[in-house]
Amino acid sequence: MDFFIDFASSSLNKYGEELCGDKVEFYNDEEMFIAVLSDGLGSGVKANILATLTSKIAITMLKEGVKIEEVVDTIVKTLPVCSERNLAYSTFTIVKIAKDNIAYIAEFDNPSIFFLSDREIKKIEWSTIDIGGRKVKESQFKVHEKDTLVFVSDGVIHAGVGTILNLGWQWENVDEYLKKNINKSMSAKQVTDLLLGACDQLYMQKPGDDTTVATIKAIRRKNAVLFSGPPIDNAIDSKIVDTIMKTHGKKIVCGGTTANIVARELGVELKTSFDIFDKNIPPIGYIKGIDLVTEGVLTIKETLKKLKRIKYETNLNFLYKEDGASKLARMLYEDCTHITLIVGRAINPAHQNPDFPNELSIKLYLMNELKKELIALGKIVDIKFY
Repeated sequence: MDFFIDFASSSLNKYGEELCGDKVEFYNDEEMFIAVLSDGLGSGVKANILATLTSKIAITMLKEGVKIEEVVDTIVKTLPVCSERNLAYSTFTIVKIAKDNIAYIAEFDNPSIFFLSDREIKKIEWSTIDIGGRKVKESQFKVHEKDTLVFVSDGVIHAGVGTILNLGWQWENVDEYLKKNINKSMSAKQVTDLLLGACDQLYMQKPGDDTTVATIKAIRRKNAVLFSGPPIDNAIDSKIVDTIMKTHGKKIVCGGTTANIVARELGVELKTSFDIFDKNIPPIGYIKGIDLVTEGVLTIKETLKKLKRIKYETNLNFLYKEDGASKLARMLYEDCTHITLIVGRAINPAHQNPDFPNELSIKLYLMNELKKELIALGKIVDIKFY
């Protein structure tokens, strides 16, 4: 693809329910992006099971290139039948964007997707196909940089029904709200949280239905490289530093020994800040030509905690603190789409749990966890061990 797909989703559970009856799954790599939003019949445990099955089946089959007809047929035949309504389905929205920038949309009984371009809602031309007696809407169109796709469960267009609004928030009302409040600089996360926050207000913090918003935004690729840990063979120190400096994008160094390697190879001074903003997080450092220099294990551990909070919190102020973990989490989340992790495998005895074998050092474990968490946030991550 010519651009990166920035993606975010979030949900409000129906008031009084511990489980959400909506489910979102997505997959992102260099070749394609796929997202599935499923709304299970009813609410609570049953709805959650239906939605989870639907989204898992759909994303797994679509990744393998299976046609939509086969996907829907499999979903219908797999889902259990609701004894109360004698129905065995959940509604869904599928979005697939291929390498040629063509978006394919399939909708079954979900509210129609919102397609924003230059703050205008573009009209989507639909065709309808019959799959096992179920009418599925399809559309294809080209996506350009900064185009935004917002798809929702019906809890969004029912927001406020019976309380603030007699008939709830209609599709046209959401359309108008997005046009007035969304701008080109907003991330997918910001769009999602803004719309979901409006729904929460209309429900007066007591949602009458499971409510989910998912946002896709086409943005320019932003590269980053993060180097942590000295390599086993110190003869390749200069090669690694040369690779880092040739990267077009953010350059991050984590770890005192690692920072000393980079400073030495660049022939510049490593400076350490004496400002402590959080007693649990060591201060940052400075190397000319490097965007961020932090301590290693402790900082990465705290960074992981902050990255995990992003998916579940609408207020991201915790990313805007001045400590090293906040700076690192913010840079990885907001300033990077494609991230290369360069990890040295030389073991630091101070980081070892004596009950673990050497290859399961805390450092390597944390870097693998960092990779997993970044992928869960939609980033394209490559990890290299030296």
